Amino acid sequence: MQYSHLGRTGIVVSRLCLGTMSFGCYTSEEDSLAILNEALEQGINFIDTANSYGWLGWIPDRGRIGLTEEIIGRWLSEDKTRRDRIVLATKVYAVMSAEINDRGLSAYHIRKACEDSLRRLQTDHIDLYYMHHIDRGEVQEQYKEWWGVPERDLVRPAHRRRETPWEEIWQAMEVLVEQGKVIYVGSSNFAGWNIAQSCEKASARNFLGPVCEQSVYSLSNRMVELEVIPACREYGLGLVPYSPLGGGCLAGLLEKAGSGQGRRSGVFGEDYIEAHRDRLEAYESLCRDLGETPAAAALAWLLDNPVVTAPIIGTRTIEQLRSSLRAVEIDLGEETRARLDEIWPGPGGQAPETYAW
Repeated sequence: MQYSHLGRTGIVVSRLCLGTMSFGCYTSEEDSLAILNEALEQGINFIDTANSYGWLGWIPDRGRIGLTEEIIGRWLSEDKTRRDRIVLATKVYAVMSAEINDRGLSAYHIRKACEDSLRRLQTDHIDLYYMHHIDRGEVQEQYKEWWGVPERDLVRPAHRRRETPWEEIWQAMEVLVEQGKVIYVGSSNFAGWNIAQSCEKASARNFLGPVCEQSVYSLSNRMVELEVIPACREYGLGLVPYSPLGGGCLAGLLEKAGSGQGRRSGVFGEDYIEAHRDRLEAYESLCRDLGETPAAAALAWLLDNPVVTAPIIGTRTIEQLRSSLRAVEIDLGEETRARLDEIWPGPGGQAPETYAW
């Protein structure tokens, strides 16, 4: 395994981050514990989760909210030495119950969510505490159905601000850091200007502020190259990409579809494959010429970016985990990277140069 500093910090993490979103809903607890053991054995010390992971609200009886943190907590309790061997990241923002204040980035919710995560994780501190989303203050419509509560109990009060002020957010985070419950703070799903604003507000308070940004990024989704990556570079944030395989389309989709293993619904149904067949064929053919799996090549492409700290590998099986490890050893080379740019073109560079003179 290879390692890198997390953004501008002194802490060192593995170049691959183990994602746990499937634990408890798609992956059984037994298999989840086995994956955690294998990841640690292979040198992965960066573990990513969230307080809301563990359930699928649109599928009845598929896990429950907070279950993923509980599984990790039980894994940590089995061997107390594991805690000091990992960098543990979790998140705050999501709606956690029908209670009107059990969501968002208010100081009230940040404090409560942190205490709840510490209890589920069976630890006394969180190494990296992500703001799971910029606080927009709205209540998402699907929660009315998922939680089964009347609309009147979920409607935002008329006097509520559109978002929580940064002064309140940073004060709450500062308290957690002072108490030793949180070491570093990160952002997730932030726009470039959100990153700039959060960093400037933190700097004005002599607070370290966000040290990394977790954002969707892959060969097939390169929008963050416009402004998020330049903002991360400017402010010294490490980029931790999630969905690095484009939800599966970069993991050998055509081959799996041909063998009956591919996804049969959603964006990866037959319509998607036919619409993108030329691109998928070119990509998978290039990977065969390289002698690498499509998944490993996609991860290696991300690792070539100096702003990227560690892609999140959301494995559901030990086999998927082991196959991902190859990515850190791959040197794609300039010619291959140019060919990948042709197959999966990005926005053309950073803003505003990509669209203005």
